Amino acid sequence: MTPELVPQGGRTEHLGATITPEGVNFAVYSESASCIWVCLFDEQDQEIERFELDVHEDNIHAGLIANIGAGARYGLRADGPYDPDQGLFFDPHKLLVDPYARHLDRVFVRSPRLRLAREDAVDTAPLVPKAIVRGIAEEKAKPRRKKVPGLFYELNVRGFSMRHPGVQGPLRGTVAGLTTRRVIEHFKHLGVDTVQLMPIAAWIDEGHLPALGLTNAWGYNPVTYFAVDPRLVPRGPQELRVMTHAYRKAGINVILDVVYNHTGEGDQQGPILSMMGLDPQTYYRWVEVNGKKHLVNDTGTGNTLRCDHPAVQRLVIESLRYYVEELGVAGFRFDLATILGRDPGFNPEAEMLEKIKADPVLSQVILVAEPWDPGPGGYALGKFGQEFQEHNDTFRDEIRAFWKGEGGKIGALAGKVSGSAEIFDVAGRKPHHGVNMLAVHDGFTLRDLVSYHDKHNEANGEDNKDGHNNNQSWNCGAEGETDGPGINAARKRDVRALLATLFLSRGTPLIQQGDEMYRTQQGNNNAYAQDNEITWIDWESADGALVDFVAAINAFRKAHPAISHDHWLTGQERNGVRDVVWLHPDGREMNEGDWNDAGASVLGMHVRYKDDEVLVWFNRRVEPVVARLPEGDWAVGIQSDDASEVPFTEGTATLPPRSVVALVRPAPQDQ
Repeated sequence: MTPELVPQGGRTEHLGATITPEGVNFAVYSESASCIWVCLFDEQDQEIERFELDVHEDNIHAGLIANIGAGARYGLRADGPYDPDQGLFFDPHKLLVDPYARHLDRVFVRSPRLRLAREDAVDTAPLVPKAIVRGIAEEKAKPRRKKVPGLFYELNVRGFSMRHPGVQGPLRGTVAGLTTRRVIEHFKHLGVDTVQLMPIAAWIDEGHLPALGLTNAWGYNPVTYFAVDPRLVPRGPQELRVMTHAYRKAGINVILDVVYNHTGEGDQQGPILSMMGLDPQTYYRWVEVNGKKHLVNDTGTGNTLRCDHPAVQRLVIESLRYYVEELGVAGFRFDLATILGRDPGFNPEAEMLEKIKADPVLSQVILVAEPWDPGPGGYALGKFGQEFQEHNDTFRDEIRAFWKGEGGKIGALAGKVSGSAEIFDVAGRKPHHGVNMLAVHDGFTLRDLVSYHDKHNEANGEDNKDGHNNNQSWNCGAEGETDGPGINAARKRDVRALLATLFLSRGTPLIQQGDEMYRTQQGNNNAYAQDNEITWIDWESADGALVDFVAAINAFRKAHPAISHDHWLTGQERNGVRDVVWLHPDGREMNEGDWNDAGASVLGMHVRYKDDEVLVWFNRRVEPVVARLPEGDWAVGIQSDDASEVPFTEGTATLPPRSVVALVRPAPQDQ
């Protein structure tokens, strides 16, 4: 049957392509377009029909096309004013991807032709992915009931699975590969309850990468928000639903890292692929300078999403709900989350954020904010309210500084391991609102943190100018890989001490993929363009002992509410017991002089909750330290340097160099 446009048949309730009993309804929002067409394509990628949509009063162009259904392939074209100096790029020669497309037939590929001027009259249809019409699932997905995560695990689909021995052939590098038994067993062994997938929405390479022979490995350059990148789900988005279902059965949440701050269309010289060609003034923020309009660049990527516009807010809310209701996602980590609240400065009560908080679906899932962006006034740690957890970069910086050996950090250590109360103990928030991390994707791995004094990003082709310069890293005596047994032992010792500090702190811990197995990126602290062996985990060289240590210390954390209970430590006496006492290694309580001692490098944290009691010692010295203990019997619960003994003698314990030791009261049968 021949597709045909039903006169005046378009409906505006649902944007995108919606299957109806009569055919497929198409609806597209644009305030500035004079005309929008739906273009149908055959399996040979040839345009076979073009239909003009009706314009409705609510700025929605809509039309019903009969005699087509699921599987139909389409794109959009739009006409209107073309004036680049005023931020208008309408060009019917440009094929555009529907912002509400849920399935694409191929990945996005860079080409100079995607940005040619209107007068060049170059049809971009051969270069642009086609959207595939999909129906709505008959049953809503069932994500796990919302609860406070115990351990976040940041994961890049391709980096994690490309060399995994339990993931075979075509499943490598895909979401489906994450459902294999050995992958899930790894997370169960570690005690991970929340896997955080780095961006999976269909993305495009940055403009300079193809000439360097590189591709975007991270996904923080999306073009659309509904469609999962075809590299990750080659058989369609249902593969993500299968994955989230398998993880839910295993007791693991799956949350997505989402990028509602910019798109891969970039600056005013970037490719025109979707929103820039449909309605640039609606979707992006602009500023006028000397009569010309320029894209606002609060993200550092060339453009900034206009999250204070109702159409953008609708796109964000509906795409988030799609991932929850259709694909079973249990929550989201919002990249550069302050962009969601910019108008233009950051407002924690901005309409976009309030809509997310009030939504009956989204308010019931895990919400995590990266509380900053590069724009003016973009640092907003602690300002996202009870509904959001927040990445706590102060934990990363202060804990690194302490273990690196910076002076005057003993007070900062105490503040961070007790939950960063100075940031989060406001308006009823709890320690879990702070997400503690020591390393994530945009920086050194933990192994590289203790192996490189400087970044080594030469492989990125930017003369090592990209990436952070201030990493608070150290190399233990040699830069990079070495055969020196003493240096390598020191590095592993330091990694274990760092991990022990993370897991024995209040707040919600996060580890990035591979840090539990001593992964290196060869000193690259900005490996966004390394979709290769630099970012692909080498499972054959995994440090099994370190994996087991992470599993053990996470289990220890969970077993001891004195460490993990979600209440603020006050040091005040209650029922004759104080919930925390900070100890000097000579056994006395820390005093003002001790806290101000720039050379202080050993600290005891004696914490109690109900019947549970734990004494944690942090020793960054390069020699053993004899620490006097509170009265009573003590035993080692867990220690970072398990190759060394912790001798107990007459009320003291000898702490190994550069280590963390957690002591517990021995059970009666052990006394």
